[in-house]
Amino acid sequence: MTTVRILLALCGVTALWYSVTLLLPMSNADLKSVAMWFAGGILLHDFVFAPLCAAAGYTGRRLLPRAAWAPVAYGAVCTVTLLVVAVPVLGRENAVAGNPSILDRPYAWGLIVASATVWTVVAVVMLRNRRRGRDLHCAAPSPRR
Repeated sequence: MTTVRILLALCGVTALWYSVTLLLPMSNADLKSVAMWFAGGILLHDFVFAPLCAAAGYTGRRLLPRAAWAPVAYGAVCTVTLLVVAVPVLGRENAVAGNPSILDRPYAWGLIVASATVWTVVAVVMLRNRRRGRDLHCAAPSPRR
C-alpha cells in the first residue's frame, strides 16, 4: 500500500510540475482568465452541482426500492458524464462553414441513443435484481427516536 501511495504522489507531483511549466509562459491576461475559470468551476461545483447531486441522492434513497439504488446511481453518473462531454457540440452541427467535416454528426441523437442505452442497462439490472429476489421493499428508513 505504501508503494502505491508513493507512486500516486509521484504522479501528482509530476502533473503539478507539468501544469506549472504550461502556466509560466502565459501572459497576465491569460493567467487571470485561467484563474477565473478555475475559481468559477469550483464555485459552480460547490454551490450548484454538489447540492443538486445530494438532493437527488437523498430523494432517490427515499423513493426508490433498495435494489434500485446502485443501478440508478450508476445510470445517473453515466448520464451526467455523457451530458458534460456532449455540451460543447450540442446544437453546433455544421458550425464551421469552411470545413464541413468538423461537427458533421447529429450529436443530439448520439446523446439520446447513448443515454437510452445506459438506462436500458439500468432497467435490465433492476429486473435481474428483482428476479433474484433482492430486497425490493420501500427504501424509506424507519424514523429514529
